[in-house]
Amino acid sequence: MTPPPPGGRLLGISDLHVAYADNRAFVSDMWPESPEDWLLVAGDVGERFTDVEWALRVLSERYARVVWAPGNHELWTPREDPVTLRGEARYQRLVELCRDLGVVTPEDPYPVWSGPGGPVLVVPLFLLYDYSFRPPGASTKEEALALAYEAGVVCTDEALLHPDPYPSREAWCAARVETTERRLAQLDGDLPIVFVNHYPLVREPTRILHYPEFAQWCGTERTADWHRRFRTAAMVYGHLHIPRTTWHDGVRFQEVSVGYPREWRRRGPAPEPPRTILPPPGS
Repeated sequence: MTPPPPGGRLLGISDLHVAYADNRAFVSDMWPESPEDWLLVAGDVGERFTDVEWALRVLSERYARVVWAPGNHELWTPREDPVTLRGEARYQRLVELCRDLGVVTPEDPYPVWSGPGGPVLVVPLFLLYDYSFRPPGASTKEEALALAYEAGVVCTDEALLHPDPYPSREAWCAARVETTERRLAQLDGDLPIVFVNHYPLVREPTRILHYPEFAQWCGTERTADWHRRFRTAAMVYGHLHIPRTTWHDGVRFQEVSVGYPREWRRRGPAPEPPRTILPPPGS
């Protein structure tokens, strides 16, 4: 095994889904190779509040710093969860949890990774989606949803991810994008950015989905130029459960998802460990 570089690594992982016993065991066995390693967690840790708390506590006690961006599953309000908060209130409670654990959220000052491959600004995002990644044949949200229901491919968000107090998930998305754009425009300095978001900033990674109807729950066209507008070193995401590296306009997009046991078992007997974001592979 190649020893970790002095100064540690910037690592990424997502879609831990710790409600599954095998995934929970995987997280229990996750340890950094260096005490200086940082871990970027790009959402979908779990659905129940206590599961999210357990996993982030375990990871925050082991890694030098943990940075979290919410997925759609953390924002669900399952009937069996004692924490019944919905929408923005649920998100803010998750932010409070992270702050209690020392985990960086999209609401906190962006940290600077100064280890190998740095310095870079690590920017966790909470942007949601707005049904603009529509399947062929759909020019409106209503048409896209109709195609999804006809195909039997409907995201559980439609039942469990509530946008309160916003009138819709796309309205919440618009508010988050506008707020984040203003914050990014105010950044000082010339540090490159590592974006961390549950969804890819561009639509292209969704093109290989087996069910194109699902893409409408996978991001927003509002961020299609962010990797060009801002000085982007890498874009880390999850959600699609298709771990891979793609390049868009010369920028590395890294999906870091673990996924469900039935998915990662197709690739091997255990999930792959967190992926190295920096230093860049091969450097």
